[in-house]
Amino acid sequence: MLLDNHFLEKFGVEYKPGEIIFCEYEPGNEFYFIHSGKVRFVKIINNREKTIDIMSPGDVFGEMAILEAEPRSASAVAVDSVKVLKFHRDNFDTLLQGNPQLAYKLLVIFSKRIYDAKRRLMILLLNDPQLKVMDVFNFIAEGDVTLDLSEPVTLNITTQDISNWAGMSFEETQKALTHLANLGKIELLNDRVIVKNIRNFQTLVNSRRRQMFAE
Repeated sequence: MLLDNHFLEKFGVEYKPGEIIFCEYEPGNEFYFIHSGKVRFVKIINNREKTIDIMSPGDVFGEMAILEAEPRSASAVAVDSVKVLKFHRDNFDTLLQGNPQLAYKLLVIFSKRIYDAKRRLMILLLNDPQLKVMDVFNFIAEGDVTLDLSEPVTLNITTQDISNWAGMSFEETQKALTHLANLGKIELLNDRVIVKNIRNFQTLVNSRRRQMFAE
């Protein structure tokens, strides 16, 4: 880990299970590095609360407030006992200047997070549960350069992971997965999914997006 005891003492903050770290739409001047525990992110979509992600130790969150000075795009809630390192906008420059390794790590994380956030929004805007699930598969496959997308691909992702990415309930996700499995398009295993033809999923999702933009 790039952060030593000095940072833990100076920037460490603890949260109890279920405690809100920050709320959607509120102004944000801090970002957080998870030292221990898990953090759940929820967003109001169509007047319903949706879990959109769960982060673990080593993950960074809240950085968009630093990068873009915009309100929080989701609420962050401690899943269990959580300890984070909380960095404020005012000490951000000093923090990076004194820690080049951390600066590089955050640069990589920030770049990926911006892409992931835009990609997730694309998934959430789809109005069909099956297409949302397909596009989660597309996104995961796109991020693995070792995969041959012309062949069946094995994605190490659980139903809960898919549910988080698609912004759908576990039951709704399970229903969509079962339907795709019954059609022979995927094979469901405990901790992974085999997609028989990911190119077909890409074509279907892209076709629907073009229709949406044309409407």
